[in-house]
Amino acid sequence: MWKHAIEDAIVKIQRNIGRFGDRYPHVGNGRQYSLIENEDWTNGFWSGMLWLGYEYSGDRRLLDAARKTVDSFRSRMEQGIVLDHHDIGFLYSLSSKAQWIVERDTNARELTLLAADCLMARWRRQGEYFQAWGPEGDTAEGGRIIIDCLLNLPLLYWASEQTGKPVYKTAAELQANKSRRYLVRGDASSYHTFFFNQETGEPIGGATHQGYTNGSTWTRGQAWGIYGFALSYRLTGDPQFLDTSKRMARYFLEHLPEDGVAYWDFNLPPDAERPYRDSSASAIAAAGLHELLSHLDEKEPGYAYLRSGLLNTMEALVSHYSTIGDEQAEGLLKHGSYHVRGGQAPDEYMIWGDYFYLEALLRLENGIGGYWYERG
Repeated sequence: MWKHAIEDAIVKIQRNIGRFGDRYPHVGNGRQYSLIENEDWTNGFWSGMLWLGYEYSGDRRLLDAARKTVDSFRSRMEQGIVLDHHDIGFLYSLSSKAQWIVERDTNARELTLLAADCLMARWRRQGEYFQAWGPEGDTAEGGRIIIDCLLNLPLLYWASEQTGKPVYKTAAELQANKSRRYLVRGDASSYHTFFFNQETGEPIGGATHQGYTNGSTWTRGQAWGIYGFALSYRLTGDPQFLDTSKRMARYFLEHLPEDGVAYWDFNLPPDAERPYRDSSASAIAAAGLHELLSHLDEKEPGYAYLRSGLLNTMEALVSHYSTIGDEQAEGLLKHGSYHVRGGQAPDEYMIWGDYFYLEALLRLENGIGGYWYERG
């Protein structure tokens, strides 16, 4: 099943190179993608798909296209279009760091280190956190962290490994611990965002931006937690991160609907007007579950449950949510949601959903685990 799904994805990626040109897929618009310039937080996922596709197939067309995206990200860095949000890890781990991992290209390595420095510029020393959005001192956003940041932290862990400078890893660990303490609730559900006093660093409270309510659990955020804490465990060895990932994974699986693919929020009422699925949340969770399982003993209590959850999720995505067999489809996964409350693409392709779906497939088929950390 995995091999067939991967090969279908590779064909679509090859076809999309010509369709997309120098632009980047963002979210779906029918059977096609809306294309944007390299200016948003989502652009790295297309680059990552090209690198994954090349690693699997050896197709030089995918390699050439992947290299061109890195050139684009170099231009983006030179133009300074990376400084108003924390998603620099999403952008450069899946583009220039991917090129370094695959080709050992030293120019790509240097570009990725510059990206790590850009992310460090968002470190707020007073509160010891990475500000998610907006400029320093912003009255609305200055004290906000969000759970998505956990997937940006591997860029910093990597930078510490590469340079021998502990400052990157120290900040990443502090952010991961702050996320564990304030974004993850006692029952292992999660807030999307949390606010701190900008002057004192004191905690204010949890809130949402894309979830149903401040007290609900936005499923994509829960998935970021599963994967992000598993990665922080890999890169620090702190057992608290592993435990948090396990607890969040169990919560995610226990709250899935019968068909095994998440709604956009776990706390939607039964009569919700917008009961959209988010296949991208389930794809992220699947990749995170695979990472998590790689750190657990098969005889450990709970291992079989998590393994079964991973396989059931991927079987559901491949069988009922993929575009396998649809030659006109540009996306790989149907029924993703971007920002339901904001009216943005509530039921479309999501380029990050496609990326994590492909990564999860490749993890299961041949162990290619993406570009969050060095191989071997």
